Amino acid sequence: MPLSPLDIHNKEFGKKLRGYDEDEVNDFLEQVIKDYELTIKEKKALASELHTNKEQLSHYKTIESTLNKSLVIAQDSADETRNAAQREAELIVREAQNNASEIVNEALTKTHRLAVEIEELKRQSKVFRERLRLLVTTQLDMLEHEDWSTSLEYDENVEERVTYAYGEAKEADFNTAQEKPAALIDESSDNSTKEVPAKD
Repeated sequence: MPLSPLDIHNKEFGKKLRGYDEDEVNDFLEQVIKDYELTIKEKKALASELHTNKEQLSHYKTIESTLNKSLVIAQDSADETRNAAQREAELIVREAQNNASEIVNEALTKTHRLAVEIEELKRQSKVFRERLRLLVTTQLDMLEHEDWSTSLEYDENVEERVTYAYGEAKEADFNTAQEKPAALIDESSDNSTKEVPAKD
């Protein structure tokens, strides 16, 4: 069992003739006790630090182990993802190759159909232009015809007949005033058709 500072302090030595100076021995022992206490304190501090370091080392080893496992899992996941992506890419390429001819044939069919539709539109446009030209020519011929000017002549007798019918209606009572103008106007219209010759 190691000595303690108290053991050193309480140690008693036997006395002999021509022995050491007791005061010097006691002073030296006091110094040894102080140094020994300091050494014990340093040892305890080092032991505590060593224990802390061991705990930290254990913690770091645990972290390292966890990281290593995580890295392995991540690597496996990356490999699996890469392999899955590669398989999917190969599948897409195969599908694209299989569908390429179908897509090309469909595009050619659409192109041919559009070309036919364009030709049909051109033909219809040509027919429409010809019909429009014929219609415009016919209308111009009608404008240049002599009957066009006579059809626009104003019949001055119509205004006189309307004024006369309105005056007759004002002289009648209120109940017959609703019917008489209309009858007079109709009669005047018939007479004008019979009596007033059309102007040349």
